[in-house]
Amino acid sequence: MSGAGTPDFFYREAQRLGYVARSAFKVACQSLGPLKNGGAVVGIDLKKVKVPPLYCDSRVQTVCADVMKLPKNQVRALSPRQKGFSVVLSDMCPLVSGITTRDAALSAELGMQALGLAVGRAATAHLDEIRTDRLLNDSVCTADDNGILQPGGHLVIKLLESEDNKEFSRICKPLFRKASWLRPKATRSSSREIYLICQGLLS
Repeated sequence: MSGAGTPDFFYREAQRLGYVARSAFKVACQSLGPLKNGGAVVGIDLKKVKVPPLYCDSRVQTVCADVMKLPKNQVRALSPRQKGFSVVLSDMCPLVSGITTRDAALSAELGMQALGLAVGRAATAHLDEIRTDRLLNDSVCTADDNGILQPGGHLVIKLLESEDNKEFSRICKPLFRKASWLRPKATRSSSREIYLICQGLLS
């Protein structure tokens, strides 16, 4: 739905094509290519999500769970050959309260959790000089030092626009070959959502 409450183009297209939601236009399982190419897409959500059979094959699966309460090795075990993923997409967003600062802080915490899940303890190496103590959590500081993202892999994190976004850039830039911001066309005009695109995890 658009900011005015009326169906926008992406909402109508999602309905027409049988996608679960308009957010399907931000990522696509079709990126796997032909079945012979192999690969896998694993979606983890707090709610049970049905895989659209018209556009996804047996390489796509969904898991109903809290990804932040799953041990990294358990998440990694869902990847091809259990060696981690080449791409990690975090579309997590807090329940918006309407209080801008509170919502932004919760979004930043989720983003930091996603970063910790992806790169593991490597994220903490760049926190000492940055005021992100309140963002540091069990997802970053765990006994499992390795994240679920393979070296050379890519990470996408959804955040709500705030001052914390600058801190995220400062943390991620030393970890990846490139880090940049993107606001997808499928994002509603009234939304504060923005995506941090991190390409090429350095080993």
